[in-house]
Order: sequence, then structure tokens, then C-alpha cells
Amino acid sequence: MYRIQIPATSANLGAGFDALGLALTYYNYVEMEECDRLDIASADDIEVPCDERNLIYLSAKDLYAVCGRKLEGLKLRQTNNIPMARGLGSSSACIIAGLVGANKMLGDPLTKDDLVDLAAQIEGHPDNTAPALLGGIVTAVFDGRKVHWVKQEVYTKLKFVAMIPDFELKTEEARACLPKEVSHKDAVYNLSRAALFSASLLTGKFENLRTAVHDKLHQPYRMELIPGCREVFDIAYTHGAYAGYISGAGPTVMAIVDEENKFFAGKMKFSLDNAGLGGWQVKELAIDNEGTLITDV
Repeated sequence: MYRIQIPATSANLGAGFDALGLALTYYNYVEMEECDRLDIASADDIEVPCDERNLIYLSAKDLYAVCGRKLEGLKLRQTNNIPMARGLGSSSACIIAGLVGANKMLGDPLTKDDLVDLAAQIEGHPDNTAPALLGGIVTAVFDGRKVHWVKQEVYTKLKFVAMIPDFELKTEEARACLPKEVSHKDAVYNLSRAALFSASLLTGKFENLRTAVHDKLHQPYRMELIPGCREVFDIAYTHGAYAGYISGAGPTVMAIVDEENKFFAGKMKFSLDNAGLGGWQVKELAIDNEGTLITDV
């Protein structure tokens, strides 16, 4: 049996819609081995599909099919720390777990590039799946068949503090609220800020990040689906965050904070409670540079 550790991810990073994402030190764990039947269970108290609808199983089955093999059955045990439908890559973690585990069971016939491509084909975009597999911050372009990606390991004096509400926001709903077309001016606005984000993060010009996370393609529309979102942003900036953005499709709000701002998380939780937003969990994280890891059990 193999044990797989898959990191949470935070996609878009403000202006980098469907193109930028990074891995975080917050993990799901999956134990997996071939079996003559389907045997799926949760190792914690989180409910998961225990039949052929299970996304880990479906992803593993897809990889077997690509390799010309039939997956007869699978034994899975899932530990789900990454909250579902919160914009932290829970579905991508399942896809990557299935692909990496299946590839290992077959003797690693597919390369890392192959896995990145297959994951994007399953998910529809690579901004969560690529960093979940590779770690670090990943810039990726998916042309419908192949993902063109660059991974950069990031060693900064930064914390990523996730404000996670007690309600879900399905990705389908978060995408449905977006406009079908945008103006040339808005496209330029986002392109310049996405480029500024990557360059500023990697060169230590953190004072640029607040400007770099602004966008006009998705966040203004998704904010309307997240009660308290604007207030969470305001509180984060009051307590010295470099930047705040909606993580993935939301509803989690991510703050980028200097590591010397030691009491940010505590101040944030206290202020949220006082503002009537006590249902928001505050979790302090860092960038994971290793991506998905696999070991024998």
C-alpha cells in the first residue's frame, strides 16, 4: 500500500486567473493499493463518496485507461484535512492523489509532464492541479491538450494566512457569475498585475503585492457571493497584511503577511469575532515547495 501526501493549493493569486497557483503546507493523505473490488473509506469523520463516483478512484481509472490497463478495484483510505468547496484545491488534491497513486502502482510509466497534462484535462485548468503535484508557485498555460508550465521554488519571509468561512462555494457557481466577455482595458489591467505579482514575490518587493493582487476578471463578481468578504479584506489590511485575495473560486480569503508580523492570525481571529464573523477559521500556512509525496505504508 502507498501513502500519498497532497498539499492544498491557492489559485489565481489575485490577477492570475486560471494561470497562477501555489502549494501550501496543509495536507490531505491517501492510502491506496490495488484490490479485487472497490473498498473506499474515510479515515476521519469527513464523508466521501465510497462508490465509483469517488474522484480519486475516477482519476486512477483514467490513468490506467491511458496506459491501456483496466483498474479492477481499489482500496482507498482518505484523510481530508483540506476543507471542501472552500477554494483550497480539495478536488485537485483528489485528482493528483489518484493519478500519482495509480502511476506508482503501474511502475511509474508516465512522466511528471504527462501527469500535469492529464490532471489539467480532468480538472479543466491547471492552476490548482499543477502546484498540487509540483509544489512551489506554478505559472501554467493549458492549450486544451498540453500544459506549458514553470515551477519556481519560493523561499520568502512570508506567511499565507487563510481565512476560511463556515460555508461552501461551489466552483460551478463561482464560475457562473463571471462575465462572458471583458474589455481590452480590463485584460491589460490583469496582465500587468499578474506579471507584477510573480516578479515582486520572487524578488522580495513585497510592497507591490497589494497592487498586484487587484483584478477585474473574477474577484469583484465573486465577492458578491461571499458574505463578509469585503470586511475580511479590510480587517486584514488593518493588521498589516501585504495583500489579500480570494483563494481560487472562494470563499476562502488569503492574506500574505510578513513572518515578523507574529500575532497577525490571533489579531485577525479576534477582530473577525468582534465583527460578527466568528464562523471564519484563521489558519497560518507557508508555501510548500515539494508538492505531492508518496511513500510505502
